[in-house]
Formats: sequence, C-alpha cells, structure tokens
Amino acid sequence: MRLFKASITGLAGLFIFITLLSLLIPSKIMVTKAVAIHADAGKVFTQISDLRNWKNWQPVFKRDSANIVFGKDSTGNVNSIEWESKGKKNKFVITSKKDNAITASLLREGEGEVLNTITILPVAEQNQVQVEWNALIKLKWYPWEKFYGIFIEKVTGQGYEDALNSLKAYVEGH
Repeated sequence: MRLFKASITGLAGLFIFITLLSLLIPSKIMVTKAVAIHADAGKVFTQISDLRNWKNWQPVFKRDSANIVFGKDSTGNVNSIEWESKGKKNKFVITSKKDNAITASLLREGEGEVLNTITILPVAEQNQVQVEWNALIKLKWYPWEKFYGIFIEKVTGQGYEDALNSLKAYVEGH
C-alpha cells in the first residue's frame, strides 16, 4: 500500500510539473515561408486572391482525387473552398483582400482555426516579388498540445513551402 501511494504521488507530481512547464511554451505559433517570384505582382495576386485559381498551383487541389466545393459570398464572389483529406473536412475561407495580401482562415474538423496571411512584397530587382505565407496557429493549454507546438513548423512548414514553390513554377511558366 505504501508503494502504491508513493507511485500515485510521484505520477501526480510529474503531471503537475509537466503542466507547469508547458505553461512556459507560447500558445501561439507562427509558421512563415517565403519565395521570390520573377513576375508582376498583379499576376501573382490574381493567383492567390481567386480560390478557383488555386487548382493551378496548390498541391492539395492539383490532385484529381481532390473533391473541391467552392462557396460564394452574398455578392457572388468565390470566398471559400471545402475539401476532404484523411477523413476530415477542411474549409479555407478568405476573410479579407487587399492590393497585395489576402487573409484567410483554415478550419479543419476536430482542430483549431489557423489564420493565414499571404502577402506580396516588392523586391528591389525589377519584375520580381516576394510572396510570404504566414500561418498563425493557436494552441490550447493542454500540455501535449503545447509540446506539439515545438514541432509544428517541421510538421506543417513543408506544405506551405511546397505550395509557394508550386505557385512560383506556375506563375513563372505562364
């Protein structure tokens, strides 16, 4: 009985220690990827601001198996896209468009919202722009989610980088 109490006390202490340690980890993680594209900013903006064009360069939507459903706002503009991957429904909604940037929310069934900003920045070299994709991921206070946040860039960053490189190849090739 004494050994049992000591084990329970030790496990409780370990859980409390891990929980307190996880509170030191930020609850918001920013993943940023960028690529330089030799093209006019307007041409690039046309590709990122109209979700129907994403099938040209976004690896997720280039696959024939991607069952994509477009959503329209009250004015008839396409402002959202829905698809299913790995048995979960996903929705990407453009919340604002500016001359050089779009802001959007990625909602995945069973996961938190990811705030995305894709910005087109001028570069000193003529006829070249830098496209930067920022994804802000909000984590819950759970210790396992906070520790997952340490590795989130390695898990999700490659997807953003692949999308930007595909955008670059498409825009420069057309």
